[in-house]
Amino acid sequence: MNIKISQTESVQQFFKQATGAFNDAGNARSKTLIHRIVTDAVKIIEELDVTPEEFWKAVNYVNVLGSHQEAGLLMAGLGLEHYMDLQLDAQDEAAGQLGGTPRTIEGPLYVAGAPLVQHQARLDDGTDPGTVLFMQGQVTDTDGKPLAGAIVDVWHANTGGTYSYFDPSQSEFNLRRRIETDSEGRYRFRSIVPSGYGVPPTGPTQQLLDELGRHGQRPAHIHFFISAPGHRHLTTQINLAGDPYLYEDFAHATRDGLIAEIHFSNDQARAQQHGVTGKFAEIDFDFTLQPTEKPKADQRPPRVRALEA
Repeated sequence: MNIKISQTESVQQFFKQATGAFNDAGNARSKTLIHRIVTDAVKIIEELDVTPEEFWKAVNYVNVLGSHQEAGLLMAGLGLEHYMDLQLDAQDEAAGQLGGTPRTIEGPLYVAGAPLVQHQARLDDGTDPGTVLFMQGQVTDTDGKPLAGAIVDVWHANTGGTYSYFDPSQSEFNLRRRIETDSEGRYRFRSIVPSGYGVPPTGPTQQLLDELGRHGQRPAHIHFFISAPGHRHLTTQINLAGDPYLYEDFAHATRDGLIAEIHFSNDQARAQQHGVTGKFAEIDFDFTLQPTEKPKADQRPPRVRALEA
């Protein structure tokens, strides 16, 4: 028999006490959020008749998730990180703040402090045998004006689907750079074509995805922060056209306007112009930033990140 007691006065008072409503210490916002989380959790327990065995299994899962440092993966996989983007899009639409390159999720693998270079960069350290990639584009405002001195902060995985810093076999800041655009707002870099990848197959994120009948695969993609004074900071990533998981990204990051055509070539005359031999790939992709007068809107949104001061 499913007995519901959460709405009784004594239980309501109990949860207020447990979440600090009757003291003047602590943080008021934290109290509000935690009270809501606790009371909503109790509603789930009552409405879905959660058993003690299921409850403690969930508690243990949270412990395992934290020990594997996969909370960020799970938030992406369950669509909560994408939902935050959808909510921001809706706020922009309501405010009439339209235009610019679409935002999409940051993910958990950014590392602060990558080397800053002028106009063009080489991202890879030369140890990965992947296909050489040349990418270029222009950063403009919504009127099409080039943004000289904008910062293109780029990072991506290697052909094994892993990222420097989190993969200790890679050199420091491999496949990570910050590029300052030239007088025409242009950036260029040489790298390697990244691989798609999946969440750790034996980890807690994939364990839960298995329960949902879902895979944990991502298409090949390249992450970007794009910033310029007086313009809204852009967090985005491009997914590479033709990838089998392009429209089945477990992290829900694929968006219209963020699919990049990648062109593979064996044209050796063009390869020589790039200073390479053999097969190579090219991507052209432009970014458009919205103007803003809001304080700090042109800065990277705060969150815990690797090596961030």
